[in-house]
Amino acid sequence: MKKLFLASTALALSAGMSMADEVRIGVLLGFTGPIESVTPFMADSAELAFQEINESGMFLGGQTIASVRADSTCVDSSAAQAAAERLISSDGIVAIMGADCSGVTMAVLQNVAMSAGVPMISPSATSPAFTDTDSDGLFFRTAPSDARQGEVLAGIVMERGFESVAVTYTNNDYGAGFANAFVASFEAMGGMVTTQVAHEEARGDYSAEVSQLASAGGDALVILGYTDGGGSMLRTAYELGAFEQFFIGDGMYGDELVASTGEALEGTIGTIPWAAGEGADTFQELAEAAGVNASSSFTRESYDAAALLALAAQAAGEATPEGIAANILNVANAPGEEILPGELGRGLQILADGGEINYIGATNVELVGPGEAAGSYREYVVENGEFVTVQFH
Repeated sequence: MKKLFLASTALALSAGMSMADEVRIGVLLGFTGPIESVTPFMADSAELAFQEINESGMFLGGQTIASVRADSTCVDSSAAQAAAERLISSDGIVAIMGADCSGVTMAVLQNVAMSAGVPMISPSATSPAFTDTDSDGLFFRTAPSDARQGEVLAGIVMERGFESVAVTYTNNDYGAGFANAFVASFEAMGGMVTTQVAHEEARGDYSAEVSQLASAGGDALVILGYTDGGGSMLRTAYELGAFEQFFIGDGMYGDELVASTGEALEGTIGTIPWAAGEGADTFQELAEAAGVNASSSFTRESYDAAALLALAAQAAGEATPEGIAANILNVANAPGEEILPGELGRGLQILADGGEINYIGATNVELVGPGEAAGSYREYVVENGEFVTVQFH
């Protein structure tokens, strides 16, 4: 059943659509703020899935998806909530691909989406807090929890022979949750954390924080933050000679970090949610052909989040928030025919014919109930300014 949306503005992926044939989905990401260097690629990847669906002509009897972008800022919960409210009340979206950073995502979920009954799939909100948050079946994510990333990173640090470390983390839900997971795992493995120091984003001088970390000592510095504050912490620690070895988490991955830290980054070791296999390779090919930077962080997760929202609508037979929310787990997991990137049209056809699908996507999708996803991590080392894969965990 086609649904009319009366909002006045949207970014249509195809020209010439009538308003009655548009299904609008919000893309809520931090287009300003500490991760603004990576969010355009995340949005492009989500919209690549929408474009593939539109070109198939199989979505809900010929309807099309229009993407409506909005700015979460990553760090300003009030701004993120206002953006989400506009998406729902003014733009008439039926679901949200996003948000991104954990703090603003939780704020949008609890203060906007749940009261409006609008489902969300975040490609990058990794705080362990979402695992136990009761969202009434409205929140999902395609990136795994930092509870596991903390364990993986702790194991990597120990395996490389660093038994005492200092830890700094960005002062928000993401940083605190990640730090707690890392510290608990590292200490359980017999390691020693000399100190934990929170840092704020977008400060001009981090020498005080670095001095505090250096005075506590440690064989290495673990930085769990974003490119802005975390990158500045790394560069300052290097320039002051406070530490020689650095370990970082997923929030700092990207070309912007290389540009802002230069030689200080050489030899740094990090982790990031990443997938290997046929689905990941196919997505890479599709993205490159479309001119989308697939090598950036959380691009695969964004494509999968967008695809799942559309496939869930198809399974429901209508693009309503209720129908989408009720069918996300159905299309994401077994049983059913496996669907890879580039096969969204086939998935839509199977669902239209009353069949079942198991969406594998670009990240080997497996949703472990609302709020949680299984997943793998890429361990990398920076060599000659390049992120070089070591192995997958």
